[in-house]
Amino acid sequence: MPAAALPPCLAAAVSTVPKVQFSQEVRIISKDNLINEEIRDRELRVVDHDGAQLGIMSLEAAMALATERKMDLVNIAPNAKPPVCKILDYGKYRYEMQKREKEARKKQKTVQIKEIRLSTFIEGRDLSVKANNAARFLRDGDKVKVSLRFRGRERDYVSKGIDVMKRFAEEVKDAGLVEKRPEFEGRSLIMILTPKGEK
Repeated sequence: MPAAALPPCLAAAVSTVPKVQFSQEVRIISKDNLINEEIRDRELRVVDHDGAQLGIMSLEAAMALATERKMDLVNIAPNAKPPVCKILDYGKYRYEMQKREKEARKKQKTVQIKEIRLSTFIEGRDLSVKANNAARFLRDGDKVKVSLRFRGRERDYVSKGIDVMKRFAEEVKDAGLVEKRPEFEGRSLIMILTPKGEK
């Protein structure tokens, strides 16, 4: 709707809004590299498929060279001045990149947090069984969250709960380290253990 067709109060407001001007054209670069006809830069620094520098040339010359070699022109450094393009087989390049990403994902270990629940008056044998489970989790590379909930009048025995936590940490010391000392979260005492060598 043109400003003249607006009510006087709105027309005055619209006329005072500053006009925004962009100093340069905004370009959206996709996640993937720009290839062949997608490249719009006039001058490029061109690199051969084996890494040899071919120098700075026009887009047309670089495209002609890539076509002559039956390869693609790929913009590998769009923010450089001038942008760097490489002559290579793009299909093979994408395949190699995906293969590398897949290998990297395989090597990544997702760390899980396993939880062990204790009680204020836990017996020594039960504590050992739970400590053995925690040690197994830690050796597998997972973190362990140890929680001890105080029910009813057990809150009067906080020092006893802290002793239980200390005994537990002592039993798993060969497999893990205390990352977070016992702290209260609500009515529970929480301690975090991390595998040895990760702290």
